[in-house]
Order: sequence, then structure tokens, then C-alpha cells
Amino acid sequence: MTSSLLKRTGSGAARHAFAALAALALATTSAQAADGSTINSGDTAWLLTSTALVLFMMIPGLALFYAGLVRAKNILSILMQCFALTAVLSLVWLAVGYSLAFSDGGSIVGGFSKVFLSGVTPTSVRSDCPTIPELLHFAYQMMFFLITPGLFIGAFAERMKFQAILIFSVVWSLVVYVPCCYGVWHKAGAFFGLTGVIDLAGGIVVHITAAVAALVACMMVGPRRGFPHAQMMPHNLALTVTGAGMLWVGWFGFNAGSQLAANGSAAMTLVVTHISASSAAVVWMFIEWLRNGKPSVLGIATGSIAGLAAITPASGKVGPVGALCIGAISSLLCWLACTKLKHRFKYDDSLDVFGVHGVGGFVGTILVAVFGTTSFAGGLGDFHIGSQLVTQLLASLYTILLSGIASYVILKVIDVTLGLRVSPEDENQGLDLAEHGEAAYND
Repeated sequence: MTSSLLKRTGSGAARHAFAALAALALATTSAQAADGSTINSGDTAWLLTSTALVLFMMIPGLALFYAGLVRAKNILSILMQCFALTAVLSLVWLAVGYSLAFSDGGSIVGGFSKVFLSGVTPTSVRSDCPTIPELLHFAYQMMFFLITPGLFIGAFAERMKFQAILIFSVVWSLVVYVPCCYGVWHKAGAFFGLTGVIDLAGGIVVHITAAVAALVACMMVGPRRGFPHAQMMPHNLALTVTGAGMLWVGWFGFNAGSQLAANGSAAMTLVVTHISASSAAVVWMFIEWLRNGKPSVLGIATGSIAGLAAITPASGKVGPVGALCIGAISSLLCWLACTKLKHRFKYDDSLDVFGVHGVGGFVGTILVAVFGTTSFAGGLGDFHIGSQLVTQLLASLYTILLSGIASYVILKVIDVTLGLRVSPEDENQGLDLAEHGEAAYND
């Protein structure tokens, strides 16, 4: 009987002790949550993964996708440009890019309070994403900063000087990318006098800016020698398709990671990203099948990238049906741009940067106003189609003007001082040997 009483007493004491510990833990958690600065391990883990996925898109994804599309004598030049831009622009982002894009400042760009991550510690958080460390926000956004110029190198592949590419990319990123990023993302859609601009992951900030720069650059540098009469076939489609697959995988981090949390919104974003890519790939495949009698591997890979570019701005607002529609529409319009528009105006956009990323990004930026509203099946946006359509159109127009004018001025200055284009002898030899003294394939 005494033994039983002791057991009951001990058991009660244990229960009280556990209750006290639980209350203390709850109080601590509540205090942290009330402070608004709780770093959530799940959100942090997802953003760490997404950061790696977006870097995976640049190297090796984009590098291989573009490298397979050029001639064998220029493959290393493409790989070098992707690697060099990754390294150089990461340092620019650390030095000044992040501060100008993501600190409070003027109406167009931020200030210098966070140069070289000044004041940012492992426990620092941003008010708009308090569940992840600001260091991780810095790293994640850095990947967008470096992949955007990576996109436009495909437009003037095989003929532009390496030093000119580096200078143009750095200056352009600070003059064009940073103001767009600052207004659309840091100021939550307050973009050049507009409010409520929708662009979850970069239809405006990444794809339209880069594609307009690509179009201006390829026209200013001029066409490749022999264009459009000489055949300039991709030298290794296996590399291209491999790179396209890597881009598709990495795009989950690109879009779903932009929700900055591991939650249902990120899950929906991932789903619609995949649906749009699949829809666009199938449409492009059938277009070629019907027109040419055979579906091409290059076509289905290109179609998937068009669908990914198009869903990027809309992926936070549309549902699966909207993604299906955006993918299909973007695929058709991008195919027309790549096969008809380019030949009509005879500009040598070597790897169809404008046709895929420009047209695709524009389509998604506009169509989010239609398929992203709650009036459409699965839409998540609380806005009216008409007013949002005007906002999206104006934001796109402002971006086109900014990137177009700035790109022309920057390239003009480089052309006058250093020159944009390699010599005819170097172009004939190939940029691998002429610019880097190496060959990808040795007999």
C-alpha cells in the first residue's frame, strides 16, 4: 500500500514537472512568435533547397542548354560565359546589388545601408519574410540576379567579345535589373508609379528585361557570318535536352521558392509550374508533328522552356487549369516568334532568347490578369480583370522601355570604346580558341 502511494505521488510529481516544462516551452515559442522574428526550420530548409535549385538552373542547366545549341567551336565560350557571370555577378550582388535592390531608399532604387551585407547577421530577418534568415534571402535573390544576364548571352552567341559581355552584364544588371527588382519585389509591386503589379518569380524582372536586352544586343552586334543562308546547326542536342531537363527541375526552386515559405502556396506554385511546362511541351510537339510530319526533340525541349517562362509571373495566382491555358497559349505564340517573326525581320537571335523568354514572359505577365482572378477556375487573385490587365500592360511597357533604352546606351558606349564583336578571323576560328585558347574536343 505504501509502495502504491509512493508510485502515485511520484507519478504526479513527474506529471507536474512535464507540465511545467511544456508551459515554459510554449511561453518561449509564443514570445518568439510575438516578436515577429521566428526563423522557421521548414521554411529555411525549403529556401536553402530552392537556392541550390536556381543555381542548378544556371550552372549546369542553362550552360548545357545553350552549349549544345551552338557550333562545336563555340561550346566552351558559352560554358565560360555562364561560369564567369555566376562568379562576377555574385560579387557585384554582395558589394552593392542586394543593398540597392532590397533596402529602403528612393523611388527607383534602394540605398547603401546593406553594402557587403553590412548589419546583416545570422539572426537577422526581413519584415516581409520573417521566417527565414536574411542571409538566405540574400543568397536566394542573388541567384536571380546572376541568371538574368545568363539568359541574354544566347542571343549574341558565337560572335561577341568576352570582355564586352562581362562589362555589359554588370552595368546592365545595376541599371535595369536592380530598379525592376526594387519596385516589383522589394516594394511589393510599386513599380514606376504603378501599384499591385503581379510578378511572383520574374516575368517582368527576369524574362522581359533579359529578352529585350537580348534583342537589342543581337541587332547591334549584328548577325553571325553567313546568316541566314549558311546552316548553323546545333552541334550536340543531347547536351541541350539534358540542360532543358535541369532547367525544368530547377524551375521548381525558381517559382515555388519565390513563395519564401514551405506551405500550400508553394505546393500550388510547384504544381502549376509543372503543368504549364507540360502543356507547352505537348503543344509545341504537335505543332511540329502536324507541320513537319515529325516531332523534334529540340522542339519539345524548347516548348517546355516557353511554358516555364510564361508561368513564372503568374505561378502565385493561377490554378492548374489556368496553368494549362497559359502553357498552351505561350507555346503557340513563342513558336510563331521563333519560326516566323525572326525570319520576317531577319534578326539573328542565335538561340531564340527573345522568342522564348521575351514572348513567354510577356504572355504570362499579361494573362495572369485573366487566369489569376478568382473569377476564373482555380484563380487565387482578388482583383478585377480589366484594371489588373492595364497594370500588367503598363508594367511590361515600362520594363521594355527601360531595358531597351538602357541596353542600347550601354552597348553603344562599349562599342565605341572596346568594340562589341570579335574579328572575322576569330569568328571563323571559333571563340573557344580565339577568346579562351582551348578546344572542347581534341582529336
